[in-house]
This record gives sequence, structure tokens and C-alpha cells, in this order.
Amino acid sequence: MITVISGGTGSVKLVRGLAAITDDLTVISNVGDNIWLYGLYICPDIDTIVYGLAGILDEKRGWGIRGDSFNCLDQLEKSGAPSWFSLGDRDLAMHLIRTQMLKGGDTLSEITDEMRKQLGISARIIPATDDQVTTMIGTDKGKMHLQEFWVKNQARPQVKGIAFEGSETAMPNKKALHAITKSDMVIIAPANPVSSIGPTLAVKEFRHALYGKRDRVVAVSPIIGDSAVSGPAVKYMKALDLENSPAGVAKYYGKSVGNYVISGSDSAIAPSIRRLGMNVFETDILMKNKQAEIRLARYLVARFRER
Repeated sequence: MITVISGGTGSVKLVRGLAAITDDLTVISNVGDNIWLYGLYICPDIDTIVYGLAGILDEKRGWGIRGDSFNCLDQLEKSGAPSWFSLGDRDLAMHLIRTQMLKGGDTLSEITDEMRKQLGISARIIPATDDQVTTMIGTDKGKMHLQEFWVKNQARPQVKGIAFEGSETAMPNKKALHAITKSDMVIIAPANPVSSIGPTLAVKEFRHALYGKRDRVVAVSPIIGDSAVSGPAVKYMKALDLENSPAGVAKYYGKSVGNYVISGSDSAIAPSIRRLGMNVFETDILMKNKQAEIRLARYLVARFRER
């Protein structure tokens, strides 16, 4: 049994690779970037994982449904309504159904499970919590929702701080905690460590669960050299006074992780990561195609079978 703690765009490739080689996969999804817009509840990271495993993800964009149209968005713009968050017409159907089910009393976990079943996905996809945890970015332009910072303002404002509002009181998803406890290995997928993985780790029960089996927890670095593979990780890490490197990410994960996978080109950094009490493994962590996704997934599984 393998459990992955994931974000969205940065994680879906490895999640796909793992789904291709195992029938017993659980994905714990980030909820920190969920947002209410146009009266709808939108869950970008959950949907990216769902679409990716269903084989309908728009891989060129990294989000949304492949071949989608944007007629509704165009009409919103013509009507003078805010149109900074791009939602395709087929994508909107997902949000409409989710919102209706939420208002009918279903939990986010129940809704996500129903949607993955309807799309023929065998892997379990579990939101980290059914409670509201929101990633808020403190900037020189004021505090704003992660989506406002990243999409509306295109990550231009200076980042002064990051907060996961609601994380101190949020109840963890019991099935997600059970998956961590029972898994042969837990993988923290390559993703923005602060905004994609941070909201889940901010819920103390998840941190404690990972502490308890850190020798079976492996993280894949989302940074090669001093460059994030995708997204604004560098800005967030700078705001938290973290070194912009795989070692900086390792320090952020701390005692949650016992094993860390970096690019072979970063071998010089390995000793500083080992000093954090982590085992370090080196391989090609770029996933430019489906074959590379499966290759990295097999590498991770093989490494843990050896241990």
C-alpha cells in the first residue's frame, strides 16, 4: 500500500506514474488552495489529481480538462464580471455538482470519492480535511488568498508571510490518517513545499502520523539546483527564510521525512541534507513524459523494497 501526500500540478505526474504500477494507491490531496468563486466551491489541486488519473487533464496548461471551451468565462468577461480565474465549461460542471452536493449535506471527502468513482479511477483520493483550511499570502499589497496572489496578481507582489488559516482547529480526515499508518511507504510528491504540502503538514495530526513512521516516508525534491520545477516556491521559501535549494525544502519538512530524493546534479547538497537526519537518494527526478513518470515511480518503490 502506497500513500502520496500531494498538491496539484507539481504532483500529478508522479501520482500517475504510481497509479500505473500499483493497484493500492491512496492520494491525500491539498485543500489549502480551495476557493469560493461565482458561488461555486473550486478545489484546484483535487481536480488536477482527478483529471490526471482520469486521463482528461489538459497537460499543456497543467490544469483543467483537455479540449475544454471557455464560453461561460467569455460571457462573464463581457458582462463585466471578474474573469481572472479561468474555468472551462466542462470544468464548471464539476464545481456545480460539488457545490450542490455540499449544500445537500455531503462532505468534501464523500463528494471527491463519488467523482473519482464516476470517472473510473481506482486510486483513492482523499482531501486532507473536510474542514476549511485556507492558504493566505501576506504581501506588500495586503493579505490575499493564494489564488488571488498566484492567478489574479500573477505572483508579482512581494511575499511577506504565509498562513494556513483554520489549520489549528481543522480535523484531519480519518481515512487519510489511517492510510498513512497502514502504508508500506508514504511519498511526499514533488510540489510547492509551502503552498501545496504545507497546508496538510500544518494539521498537527498529520505531522505526528509522519513522525511515527518517518523511516518509511520519502519526499521527492521539487527543486533542482536553485530553481523550482514549477510554481512560485522560491518566493514562498524566501519569505520563510529558507534556503532556495533541495536542502531548504528538506529543512522545511524536518522530522516528517526520513528519506529524500534529489536530482543527481545536486549531489554536492546531499551531505547537508544527511545532517538533518535524512537518507538521501539521487536520480533523475524530471518527468517530461509518461515513461519518465513510471520510471521515477518504479525507482521509489524499488528503493523501499530494498530497505
